[in-house]
Amino acid sequence: LVSTITESMPSGLNSRYQGEDGLAVLMRSDHPYLQEPLSRERYLAAWHVQVSGGGDKESAVDQLLAQQGEQRHWFAHVPFFQAAVGILRGTRPGKTVLLRADMDALPMPEESGEPFACPTGETAHACGHDMHTAMLLTAAKMLKENEDALCGTVKLMFQPAEETFEGARDMLENGLLENPPVDAALAYHVAAGKSPVGFVMYNDSGVMMASVDGFEITVHGHGSHGANPNLAIDPINVGVHIHLALQELIARESDPTKTCVLTIGQFMAGTAANIIPDTAVLRGTIRTNDKKARALLVRRMRETAERTAAVYNATVEIRTLSEVCPLVCDKSVTDDMLRYMGALNIPNFTPYGGISATGSEDFALVAERVPSAMMYLGAGYMDERGQY
Repeated sequence: LVSTITESMPSGLNSRYQGEDGLAVLMRSDHPYLQEPLSRERYLAAWHVQVSGGGDKESAVDQLLAQQGEQRHWFAHVPFFQAAVGILRGTRPGKTVLLRADMDALPMPEESGEPFACPTGETAHACGHDMHTAMLLTAAKMLKENEDALCGTVKLMFQPAEETFEGARDMLENGLLENPPVDAALAYHVAAGKSPVGFVMYNDSGVMMASVDGFEITVHGHGSHGANPNLAIDPINVGVHIHLALQELIARESDPTKTCVLTIGQFMAGTAANIIPDTAVLRGTIRTNDKKARALLVRRMRETAERTAAVYNATVEIRTLSEVCPLVCDKSVTDDMLRYMGALNIPNFTPYGGISATGSEDFALVAERVPSAMMYLGAGYMDERGQY
C-alpha cells in the first residue's frame, strides 16, 4: 500500500529550528511555511475535487502533486477509492504516527464566490475537507524539510469517501496500519460558524462522536390502479407504518440516559398520483454513543420493519449502507497532542474538553484499532459571517 517519500522538498529551513526535537517543533506557528497563507494549496485542492464515494476519479492529491512537479510515486492507490498514503522516515528510531486528512467533497453546487471554490458547479467542500487536505500537504512539506531531525516515522493519510463512511474502512482493509505498524494517529477537523480561531474542541474521557448505521428498507408490495386499492398491497402505506413504528424504538425502547437518534431522511415511491406502486424505499440512519444501545437499535430496526410489513402482507429487503463505531479518543494521545499544541505560539489557544456530538466520523475505525486523537479546530467568525 505504502510507498516511501524520497523526493526533495523545499529547503531553506531557518537555522533556529536546527537541533530541536519533537512534533511540536515541526508544527511551530512561526515556521516559515505558516507565515504563508494556505490559500494556494486550498485553491489547488479544489481544482480536481473528488466527490464522496467517487471511485472512478484519480486521487485529487495525486493530481495536485503532479501539477506541482512532485513525483507521483509518493503515493499508492487503494483499490476503488484511490486514496493516497505517504511515509516520512526519520533518521533516528522512534514510533510511527499517522496524520489523517479527509479530502472528499459533497455533490452540491458551491456559491461562496471564493477563488478556491470548486469549479465544477456541481461539487462543494462544504465540510472543509479542502482545508484538511491543504493542512496535511503543508505538514508534508514541513516534515520533509525536517526529516533528518525526525525520530521515527510519519504516515500521511489522504482519505476519500469520509462523507459516506467508506473511505477509512477501505484503507484499513488494504493495509493502512501496516508496514510499518502505526502506534498513534491524529486527525483534525475544522469547525465553521461561530467558532473562533484558536478554539480547540476535544474529548479525552468519553465518546466524542456517535456511531452511525445507515440503512435502506425496500418494501415489496403489489401495485394496482389507485381506484382499486383492494387489489393492491400498498407499499407506501406499509412504509408509513414502518416509519411510525421505528420512532417508538427511541421513545419506548432506548435507554434515556444514552444518546440515541433514528432518522428517516428519504422516502421514495411511485410515479403517478393514481397508481399504487410495487415498491417503496426508506433510507435512514441510527446514531448512538453506546455499544449496547447501538446493537439494540440495529436489531430492532430490522425486526420492526420485517414484522410491520408482515402485518400488511408485504415483505422487506434491508440493506446496510454504513457501519461505524462511536469515536473514542485515547486520553494519553489526546493530552500529549494538546500539550504539544500548547507549546506553540497559537493565537488565542483555548482548549475546550468534553465535547460530544451525534454527528459521526469514520476516523473512529482508526481510533478503534490504534490509540488516537481527534480535535475540532475553530475556523469561523464571531460576527455576522459566523451565522448560517
